[in-house]
Amino acid sequence: MIVEMRTGASRQEIDAVVEKAKTLQLGVQMNLGTDKVVVALLGGHTGQLAPDLFAVLPGVERVTRIMKPYKLSSREVKRQDTIVNVGGVEIGGKRIVVMAGPCAVESEKQLMEAARIVKGAGATVLRGGAFKPRTSPFSFQGLEEVGLALLARVRQEFNMPVITEVVDPHEVAVVAKSADILQIGSRNMQNFTLLTSVGKSKWPAVLKRGFSCTITEWLTAADYILNEGNTELVLCERGIRTFEDTTRFSLDIGAIPVLKRASHLPVIVDPSHAAGHHDLVPALAKAAVAAGADGLLIEVHPNPAEALVDGLQSLNPAAFERLMAELRPIAESVGRSI
Repeated sequence: MIVEMRTGASRQEIDAVVEKAKTLQLGVQMNLGTDKVVVALLGGHTGQLAPDLFAVLPGVERVTRIMKPYKLSSREVKRQDTIVNVGGVEIGGKRIVVMAGPCAVESEKQLMEAARIVKGAGATVLRGGAFKPRTSPFSFQGLEEVGLALLARVRQEFNMPVITEVVDPHEVAVVAKSADILQIGSRNMQNFTLLTSVGKSKWPAVLKRGFSCTITEWLTAADYILNEGNTELVLCERGIRTFEDTTRFSLDIGAIPVLKRASHLPVIVDPSHAAGHHDLVPALAKAAVAAGADGLLIEVHPNPAEALVDGLQSLNPAAFERLMAELRPIAESVGRSI
């Protein structure tokens, strides 16, 4: 249930709504807008309560039930777009944010070179995996703590925010020391213990869509993070599993406008995992920008032929530089910039 306060409602009137909610044993999430306050009332029995219980309170403009399974990620709770600010980089604003780098951190030399390449081409966030959960236990699993140390070093060297994956709820705090953005991978989208831990950390996070999950399931998973008070959340479409096998996954371009209508959260796209092949990545990246994505998460390797992980879908330096140049006019055509 959503309680929308009138413009200019007093602190006393807002507190009265909160106190009323607490007497009814409801959870409360506050959304402080630029001109008014929206109070989200949470609890399993909200559907049994009459809206008039809150509508009669002074300062209340309207009370609305949220019928969707997801609540806090919905437009009903927050009508204006959320902008996530990471070290001065705004995700969800006018500029399309490009996060780029190798799928996995392999060495200091590799990571330093990758950072130089992607920053030089215009990327604003460096990606690199220290922990790499793989389908096969025999695949490269990442450098783990050593990889985190390298990310921290490169971040300082290039003055560039870093995004890396966290896979264990007990390691959230450790990973956050070396990363500016915590990435929750597709396989962990419904790892609710991890989501809760990331929510409690209040650290900026990117939540990837599970490759067999609906948009409703995805946004409901996002609520786990938002429910802990972490509003610094970005959604990432990375392709879903369908009957089609000519690409690694099927990129759901339609998810972008659907999310923009249903949710206030920023949306970025990972064309690399969807494509599965470097030749297809540029076209998917361009389509994502044209469809309204707020950013891209692209795999770039100094020498893809030597990559320990996902070399086939990684762009080489020349291809990434070319893609960045080709994205700029597309971004401008939809009123954005790169």
